[in-house]
Amino acid sequence: MSELIRLTAAELGAAIASGETSAVEAAQAYLDRIDAVDGEVNAFLHVATEGALEQARAVDARRAAGEDLGPLAGVPVAHKDVFSTKDMPTTAASRILEGWQPPYDATVTARLRDAGLVILGKTNMDEFAMGSSTENSAYGPTRNPWDLDRVPGGSSGGSSAAVAAFEAPLATGTDTGGSIRQPAAVCGLVGAKPTYGGSSRYGLIAFASSLDTPGPFARNVLDAALLHEAFSGHDPRDSTSVDAPVPRVVEAAKRADIAGMRVGIVRELSGEGYQAGVLERFHEAVELLESLGAKVVEVSCPSFATALPAYYLIAPSECSSNLARFDAMRYGLRVGDDGTRGAEEVMSLTRAEGFGPEVKRRIILGTYALSSGYYDAYYGSAQQVRTLIKRDYDAAFEQVDVLVSPTTPTTAFPIGERADDPMAMYLADLCTIPTNLAGNAALSVPCGLAAEDGLPVGLQVMAPALADDRTYLVGAAVEAALKDRWGGDLLSRSAFAV
Repeated sequence: MSELIRLTAAELGAAIASGETSAVEAAQAYLDRIDAVDGEVNAFLHVATEGALEQARAVDARRAAGEDLGPLAGVPVAHKDVFSTKDMPTTAASRILEGWQPPYDATVTARLRDAGLVILGKTNMDEFAMGSSTENSAYGPTRNPWDLDRVPGGSSGGSSAAVAAFEAPLATGTDTGGSIRQPAAVCGLVGAKPTYGGSSRYGLIAFASSLDTPGPFARNVLDAALLHEAFSGHDPRDSTSVDAPVPRVVEAAKRADIAGMRVGIVRELSGEGYQAGVLERFHEAVELLESLGAKVVEVSCPSFATALPAYYLIAPSECSSNLARFDAMRYGLRVGDDGTRGAEEVMSLTRAEGFGPEVKRRIILGTYALSSGYYDAYYGSAQQVRTLIKRDYDAAFEQVDVLVSPTTPTTAFPIGERADDPMAMYLADLCTIPTNLAGNAALSVPCGLAAEDGLPVGLQVMAPALADDRTYLVGAAVEAALKDRWGGDLLSRSAFAV
């Protein structure tokens, strides 16, 4: 393994800036790593070898010309295949968009380029971001680098696996119900869900428009903060974008001092149904927070108990509407257009062949929930529950600065174990969904390995909207304390780090 790929993103950026190495050398080191291990991991759907080297050469040329570039200029990044990219395919891991190349870049893509990051390629995911394991990809499952027989989480599992396998120092993801935090937790990474509207959805293939949130993956808190700041901020092309300054997450990650901070343990997000090893690491993390000077109290958010069913009415309803655009008439797959069939039959044949089972399941659920006579009973009621969840958060944040919980109830489960049990799969997002429904900020940081299986456990830190810096502050404090205790970062214990 090249020493370059062992560096943090911040260290690599500094090495490129100082001339110790070049952006081309960094890109080539990661491309070589992808070539060596991705056949086992299946993190990437498309590797942009020539494009990445071209971007890297451009960064080196700009630096040689004396341009003042940002801290991540020349640093490679893996990009989830749900963001539009004009120079490479964007498929959302679905057959219905196989080979499709957009005519424009998503705002997140454009900002990565503007910051000088080198896009290595597009990562695997659950089809249209619907899933918690990356088993729903039309192009085969991604495997967890900690144990190749287990899932890397989802829907952003390709991104989490790429970073955990040292195929990229950074990656982008999207979090609709936990799709960054959950894969980050089970792969031993840092993953953040910014405040809803804090990062632009323009050019992001929509799943559930009131929930989807782009965010970062990294091997440590500072790197995640640097990537968060690089692509976040107001975007006039996104009607839901928040016109407010980006929270100062990099400054918070560097400060890492939580003395006097009020931390709330959410009573409803632990206990029965949680893996014993997950709870053990969580309680140790809480004790650690106290030892660092935080004041820890228990808070109750009773509406969180109804978050899961509310989410699985709201998200499918929105996906039912959003995915209606994939109709075989304008772009993407077209099946049965032999001149003898009408448009309606072609559309039906295309959607039947192009969408996978989970996408079809959610479209059917959502269409039913939105149908005449059922809208108020299902979708309308779920939105009312969403309001109650928001109020529970507001009440809790009057008492504390942040809330904490396990990120996910279990460690990574074996590939195929939950394939025939959608409800068991949905429970993977039990702890993360409330934050999406409220639109608040949250972050997952590694807090150890479960005793039963030696797999990573994540600590979730939740904060009010636009208080993203608080999550990074707590995450960095936990990370620094545990790094001292472990004598290094958690990922160094992975077989792929050897």
